[in-house]
Amino acid sequence: MIKLAPSILAADFNILGEQISLLEDAGVKYLHIDVMDGNYVPSISFGMPVIASIRKNSKLIFDVHLMVVEPIRYLEAFKEAGADIITVHAETCTHLHKTISRIKELGLKAGVAINPSTPLNVLEYVLDDIDMVLIMTVEPGFGGQPLIPSTLQKVKDLKEMVLKTGASFDIEVDGGIRVDNVEVLLEAGANIIVSGTSVFKGNIKENVANFDKKFTEFSGTK
Repeated sequence: MIKLAPSILAADFNILGEQISLLEDAGVKYLHIDVMDGNYVPSISFGMPVIASIRKNSKLIFDVHLMVVEPIRYLEAFKEAGADIITVHAETCTHLHKTISRIKELGLKAGVAINPSTPLNVLEYVLDDIDMVLIMTVEPGFGGQPLIPSTLQKVKDLKEMVLKTGASFDIEVDGGIRVDNVEVLLEAGANIIVSGTSVFKGNIKENVANFDKKFTEFSGTK
């Protein structure tokens, strides 16, 4: 099933709670939360206190994307803050399988993110252990970047890997995704769509409706 996961990195933090309520009213189920440590990526975003504060008033699925070095150090804290899914970067984990196993032990869904230049073979030995793969369609760390065209082939190759191995996980894409280019990502095999600016800029409910329309049209052709 295709799902939209709006990224609060593009939200107005002065009215973050109001904007999250608008997303819920519009029928959104996932909320993508980008955590940046200023080390793995240059930017610093937010951490557990922000997540815990919005968790109090939201029933959305919190899709927490950790762009941090050795994220295994913080897994329990993010669970306590309210994460439902924790996605770690393959590039930041000394022991990827151990990190995934710990996420699952905490009763959460586990995702693995890979950057545009990271090959898919880093996933080979964890395919049966993960619930989601996040393919970055831009370099991590900054919002508002244009989608890197070559990442489309990576999504296709991952979908082919799923079909060949019989593995079962969601394929999420993040970076430079708009209503006018989302269809090519759906065609490539993605089913969870992260979008920030294209959701939060302007009328949030209308923006969500426009994505939903694209999803419905795509599903109707399959």
